[in-house]
Amino acid sequence: MARNKEGLVLVLDVGLSMHAVLPEVEKVCSMLIQKKLVYNKYDEVGVVVFGTAETKNDLTVEVGGYENVMVLQGIKVVDGDLVEALHQLPRGTVHGDFLDAIVVGMDMIIKMYGTTNKGKKRICLITNAVTPTKDPYEGTKEDQVKTVAAQMITHGMKMDSIIIRTKQDRELDKDVMEENDFLLSVFPNNSSKVYVESATSLLGALRTRTVSPVTIYRGDLELNSDIKIKVWVYKKTSEEKFPSLKKYSDKAPPTDKFATHEIKVDYEYKSTGDSSRVVPPEQRIKGYRYGPQVIPISSAEWDAVKFKPEKGVKLLGFTDASNIMRHYYMKDVNIFIADPGNTKAILAVSALARAMKEMNKVAIVRCVWRQGQANVVVGVLTPNVSEKASTPDSFYFNVLPFAEDVREFQFPSLSKLPSSMQPNEKQQEAADKFVEMLDLAPTGREEVLQPNFTPNPVLERYYRSLELKSKDPNAAVPPLDETLRKITEPDAELLSENRAVIEEFRRFFEVKENPKLKKSSRRREKPSGSNEEREGIDAVGQAMDAIEYTSEIKVEEIGNSNPVHDFEAMISRRDGPQWVSKAIQSMKDHISNLVENSSQGDTYQKELDCLVALRKACILEQISISQEPKQFNDFLLHLLKLCQKRELKSFSEYLASHEMTLISKNEAPESDILENEARTLIVKDEPKAEQGP
Repeated sequence: MARNKEGLVLVLDVGLSMHAVLPEVEKVCSMLIQKKLVYNKYDEVGVVVFGTAETKNDLTVEVGGYENVMVLQGIKVVDGDLVEALHQLPRGTVHGDFLDAIVVGMDMIIKMYGTTNKGKKRICLITNAVTPTKDPYEGTKEDQVKTVAAQMITHGMKMDSIIIRTKQDRELDKDVMEENDFLLSVFPNNSSKVYVESATSLLGALRTRTVSPVTIYRGDLELNSDIKIKVWVYKKTSEEKFPSLKKYSDKAPPTDKFATHEIKVDYEYKSTGDSSRVVPPEQRIKGYRYGPQVIPISSAEWDAVKFKPEKGVKLLGFTDASNIMRHYYMKDVNIFIADPGNTKAILAVSALARAMKEMNKVAIVRCVWRQGQANVVVGVLTPNVSEKASTPDSFYFNVLPFAEDVREFQFPSLSKLPSSMQPNEKQQEAADKFVEMLDLAPTGREEVLQPNFTPNPVLERYYRSLELKSKDPNAAVPPLDETLRKITEPDAELLSENRAVIEEFRRFFEVKENPKLKKSSRRREKPSGSNEEREGIDAVGQAMDAIEYTSEIKVEEIGNSNPVHDFEAMISRRDGPQWVSKAIQSMKDHISNLVENSSQGDTYQKELDCLVALRKACILEQISISQEPKQFNDFLLHLLKLCQKRELKSFSEYLASHEMTLISKNEAPESDILENEARTLIVKDEPKAEQGP
């Protein structure tokens, strides 16, 4: 067997106690073969089932025993027939012995591959392990398992055990389950054992595709010019992509067995002046836009401009772990381990990792993974101190952003909003219950949607569709499987059980449907000048949501036709920090101009709308510029004096009738006006001082 191939035997429990979960076992095993057909089409797989009334295996004939174990499929290269066989597993009528089945599977591998250590040889056991195993003819069960384990090590095999324990299984004989769990733990260290209790976890527990670890870097971790540690770097997590689709030609004769059906694509570049003339490669050059110009840069010039750092990983320094925020992490996660054969390197990495953990520090490193790499990566090393004596300490590596990679959004913090906009005690209690209700890791139960056991539902559905298409090119896309639906949708049973909690949460928080606007990619609120806000400042307080209106056209000044619309569009711009202060100043100038040019109250409503919008913005945007509440208060007092100067008593009364007040400290912590003071300072016309004769 070639080194990059795998020989696998599936050992499946189909006994009476497994009938309820066998449909899910069929799905996951079929998926395993489907993925092998895509990624590892030369792998070989065999299937053994136990718990059947029928006995069919070589060991029964050769040495006797091993009853109720049946070889459903001998070891062979994966194909569509094997997928079909796994879709229709037999239902056993007796309780099987998983130790007998393991020995039969091991015997199949030894006879197929002999003593060679080439390739990967694996047994995968799926059972609930709730029924007793038979006593051996000699010795103890533990002695029997140790003998089997020794044979596995000799022949280079590993075993993965998936134990399915549902809620009903927990009520069975605990002594038997504990004994079986102990026996499975005796197998070699390179074997794995996983417990699952749901169909979703089962889908992820069986590794349907094995990706061989490949180092992305082998070399020195340079602490300084005198201290260097030999390390290897692997990917720890990496997004699984769709398999690459290839162009396929059906022009080859059906009788041609050696046809590759490949399509070769050639590109031609033609002159814009003469479409019939093909431009050869030596006459082509890349150009980059620079303003209105296109700057041509030859490949030689581009190569000279490129930054060409030397391969290596260098320590830049240490910092407190609290200084590296979680949202700084970019891309995949790598793991740094010491060179496996270098004892000094292992000790050095362990000492460094433990010191960093004890001091709560992380390391900032500069990385160039390979010679000729065009970019430099700066990242953070987080210590990973192992809890197992057999596993050395290591580091997790995350890429950190440069200044150009950071996106700043000037949104106000909820914690700094006025108390009137903070949740009260009952609202907080309802929210706490709602969060607790949807806890994915409740006490005494298996955590739901664990990353290690949760498959990508999009990929899983794709592979199932591909398998149907292989049989019928016109097959329709199947409906979403119920097991996959549990990954993509909330648990309907859980929601039903906690209906009262959901209703309580709904009562304490007003829930509105946010309508979609055709011309905007983001959902927006009504402009501040809408009818709801013309009812006075109380209505403004009730509808005090964040300013979210953004025009598709970037507004740079406030016009006369719809100043509130322009103001909200300008202040919500996030392409520069200057727009908030510029919008506020422009609105103040606009209001002052309206007041100065007002004639018999013809613009009072527009002035009020503008003031309402400005007041609202100064409260919500206080985080960006802390003086905004004071700006509004000063401006409102200035406006009052302007009314006195222009003898606009009617406008002062108009504002007073709509209860226009200063911004209080309760609404904005940065304000120096107390709430009772703000209410007593409702804008009203102050009588002129009487002048003497």
